[in-house]
Amino acid sequence: MNALRRRLSTLVSLTTFQLLRRTSKRSQQRLFVGGFMLASSGFATLITYANAAATPDDASKVKRKLNVNRFMAEPITDANVLLEDPDNMRHRMELLIMEIQAEFCRSLETEEMNGQKFIVDRWHRKEGGGGITCVLQDGDVFEKAGVNISVVTGWLPPQAVQQMRARGKNLTEGTKLPFFASGVSAVIHPRNPNVPTIHFNYRYFEVETPDGQKQWWFGGGTDLTPYYLDEKDAFHFHKTLKDACDEHDATYYPKFKKWCDEYFRIKHRNESRGIGGIFFDDIDSPNQDACFNFISSCARAVIPSYLPIVQKHKNDDYGNNERQWQLLRRGRYVEFNLIYDRGTKFGLYTPGARYESILMSLPLHARWEYMHEPKEKTRESELLKVLKNPKDWV
Repeated sequence: MNALRRRLSTLVSLTTFQLLRRTSKRSQQRLFVGGFMLASSGFATLITYANAAATPDDASKVKRKLNVNRFMAEPITDANVLLEDPDNMRHRMELLIMEIQAEFCRSLETEEMNGQKFIVDRWHRKEGGGGITCVLQDGDVFEKAGVNISVVTGWLPPQAVQQMRARGKNLTEGTKLPFFASGVSAVIHPRNPNVPTIHFNYRYFEVETPDGQKQWWFGGGTDLTPYYLDEKDAFHFHKTLKDACDEHDATYYPKFKKWCDEYFRIKHRNESRGIGGIFFDDIDSPNQDACFNFISSCARAVIPSYLPIVQKHKNDDYGNNERQWQLLRRGRYVEFNLIYDRGTKFGLYTPGARYESILMSLPLHARWEYMHEPKEKTRESELLKVLKNPKDWV
């Protein structure tokens, strides 16, 4: 009976996904939310059982096996090890980010018109751990899409310790500290200028202090970078993220929205990278389970926040003027990532850094013009007004 339920759950999820292609936009949004609630509640479908337990006494004899076919590649940690201790947060987080990566990549692939697929690059790091980098380039819809997971261990270099101390972490300065970090990150650069770029990152971090104590925290966020402003899209995007936050704490969205506006600020330009979203770091209360559940909700909100916007605009008409503006805004994206982004800096500081994966966020094409200013009362100038003065969307 349990096997039948699991099979039905999988079929329902697939059927829900197919229906998205044949429904109205409003219905699509409802189905996205419903489909991913099913996926969340059906997380056990990642696990198959070698022997069915006939009685409760036989439960200890059941052998669990991870269904790795649901992922883009084999996990970084041995599949058997991941199932040995289900309460281990390192294992829980790795399973979550593997699932998020696969769901997002396959959702994007369905939007491509000529069947473009992600290239899957599973890599190891000699200092400890590794990752899975998935990249789709030169698609009809996505010019460059990167979805990366990493599960790494090692020793924090002094620069990283100093950066964390600046954020209030009680870490010993000038000492190498053992760490564990895992996370999923993605940057999607669409081909059509009417489709916005999206970025998200959700991560878990552990550091062991010299006295053997373990410090842990979560961080992450999702933000949108449009090239042309559509206020209905902005409302939909922010409302979806707000709903995910409100499930856990009504104070989260306004606090993390403000944090996002402040973090993704290109200070030397006095403008934001995009129209924001949510951003947070150092989340370690009220307890580890609650933090993990919150991170899970935010990560699962990415697809319903973004895919309806892609479907709405991917076939919109555009010309050379729109393309050139898109390339200029991508130049701003590059400036922020290389000058200000803390995750990029941490990755580059870390010994054994894999630069191809760290810099996957950069677009295939970008442009810089000297002293460029859009003309007044144009769509370009309307976007720039919002970027210079962030607003509340919900």
